[in-house]
Order: sequence, then structure tokens, then C-alpha cells
Amino acid sequence: MSVRRRRLAAAALAVLAPVLVWLVADPLLGHRLRITDGEQTLDIGAVPVGLLALLASLSGWGLLAALERFGARRARAIWTGVAGAVLAVSFLPFLGDGMDGGTRVSLALMHLAVAAVLVPGLGGTSPGARADAARG
Repeated sequence: MSVRRRRLAAAALAVLAPVLVWLVADPLLGHRLRITDGEQTLDIGAVPVGLLALLASLSGWGLLAALERFGARRARAIWTGVAGAVLAVSFLPFLGDGMDGGTRVSLALMHLAVAAVLVPGLGGTSPGARADAARG
């Protein structure tokens, strides 16, 4: 399988993974995922979950492609470090108020699901790493 195909599959699975978590939490278990900010309440649905996962997937893929294209010697390692930092930062909103424990756990599982697919799926052997190995 080509690198492009593998990464496309990873991006698609990274969109599907949090939607599956949402399907279990919301319709199956009956726990409405909601965030409250004062008087406003945001119901979290499957479409926004999928769209945000798609945005994360494409952003991650774009960053990795840029690092590889511009010759970062350790593009994959740099990308993996950035991905880990982004994942850590994505958990900061869970420290605040405005959501119950079930919503907090469900959202955390969604974030982990996206990372669990993207990090190995996008960060696999890069074209530059294979070219270096072939030359060496």
C-alpha cells in the first residue's frame, strides 16, 4: 500500500473513530453530550464530531507533508512530538466546568480515538525515510 493510500485510510478512520464513540455514548447509552457555558448549552452531535476529526486529520497530514517536503531530517519524530503536544493541549478544556463526567469521559475517549488512529497511521514510514534507507 502506498504512503498516500495509507494516510488517506488513516484520515478516514480518524473521522470514523470518534463518531463511533459518540454513537455508543449518545444514542446507544442515552447520555446526551452537552457543554454548558452560563446560559448557553451546546449539544454535541455526530456531524461536528466528524468534521473536527476531519480537520485534525487534514491538519496533521498537512504538517507532516510540509515537514517531509522541506527536508526536516527527523520529520516523523518532529511530527509525533507535535501530535503528542496537540493531544495534551486538547485535554485542557476538560479541567473546566460546564460538562458532566459522562461528557468529559466521552470527549476524552474521542480525542484518544483520533490520536490512536492518526499517530501510527500518518506517522508511519515517510517517503524521505525510505529514500534515506535505500541510499544508506
